[in-house]
Amino acid sequence: MENWLRTDELEESVSALRMMRDTALKVANDIYQWKWIVIASHNALQGFMVLALRNGNNLTIMPDRLARKWLEAYRADKPLPAERLDSFPNLYEKIKGEDMERLVMSRCFTATAEQDRCVKKLQELRNDFIHFVPKGWSIEVSGLPSLCLAILEIIEFLGWESLNVLWHKKGQREEAESIISELKVTLKALNDQYQKIS
Repeated sequence: MENWLRTDELEESVSALRMMRDTALKVANDIYQWKWIVIASHNALQGFMVLALRNGNNLTIMPDRLARKWLEAYRADKPLPAERLDSFPNLYEKIKGEDMERLVMSRCFTATAEQDRCVKKLQELRNDFIHFVPKGWSIEVSGLPSLCLAILEIIEFLGWESLNVLWHKKGQREEAESIISELKVTLKALNDQYQKIS
């Protein structure tokens, strides 16, 4: 038995997809699993945004002000400020712009209004779960499968179509593709089930 949990930015992203898939398979029998699907979806999208934006260093995934301070300190051979990941909404805006232009063939993400809405809703739900304030709270779950499917579209673009993610670990890309395929089937079935009920 190994005593070390080892991870990196690719493992974090694929692991979040695994959690999405595993909890999605349980949600038909346990509606509370939607909490974990929401959290894992947020984590997966954030991970793939980082993978697509990272350009050999962490400057593009830091808040802009911190990145400037870091670069100034580096150039002046001074102690470097501690790195910190930019906010989820800022990372989402960055994948739509020039920060994605890492390579000659790189592509930035062009969002639909529906994808923007789903990302905003995902952020709100995730924050409400993570920073839960004691209260009675009821969530209409019938729209969550389509929300997650929209998030998967963005992840697929970042992971494969942006041409920015370098899959260096053998089999990791194929596993991620397989997980997304399974997730789509599960989420579409849940969506159909909820539509019949409503």
